[in-house]
Amino acid sequence: MKALIAFLKRYWVVLRRPSVHYSLGTLTLGGFIAGIFFWGGFNTALEATNTEAFCISCHEMSSNVYVEIKDTIHYSNRSGVRATCPDCHVPHKWTDKIARKMQASKEVWGKIFGTISTRDKFLAMRRELAEHEWARLKANDSLECRNCHAFDYMDFTRQSPRAAQFHSTALANGEATCIDCHKGIAHRLPDMRGVPGW
Repeated sequence: MKALIAFLKRYWVVLRRPSVHYSLGTLTLGGFIAGIFFWGGFNTALEATNTEAFCISCHEMSSNVYVEIKDTIHYSNRSGVRATCPDCHVPHKWTDKIARKMQASKEVWGKIFGTISTRDKFLAMRRELAEHEWARLKANDSLECRNCHAFDYMDFTRQSPRAAQFHSTALANGEATCIDCHKGIAHRLPDMRGVPGW
């Protein structure tokens, strides 16, 4: 016990000893407080960029894909539950969300250089953009879809025979994922001429 008390006293002396102008304890406490402010600011900015209002604040989105979702069941339905842009395009889990935000930084680059600044430019790149998103959803096993649509709770008796058969086989054993069949579920499909199976 005496050894522990002696150690704590020595540690306290180190914390109180000045560096050049401030003690180590003051610097540590200051760093801790600065860290809280940084984390709070970072998290606030992250959540602000994770809203539908932010997504449609640029005309590239508001004039193109946002207009299209208004005609789908994800926008208006009998239950009143509505999916917003981040629900389908940003994972909910924090680490996956950060990775997606880093990927989305390329979209800022596109905004700066006007890659899809007009309707014609958007339509010319539509298939490429869609294929990138489909590949991302395929790679993460349609994670964003599964945030709302839980396979374990699907009632196959209320589905069409074809959907029930496919969900209970290919989806259940991992041969396919949601995006394999549900391309164009919220946005119009690009020109799919030349794609096998279309």
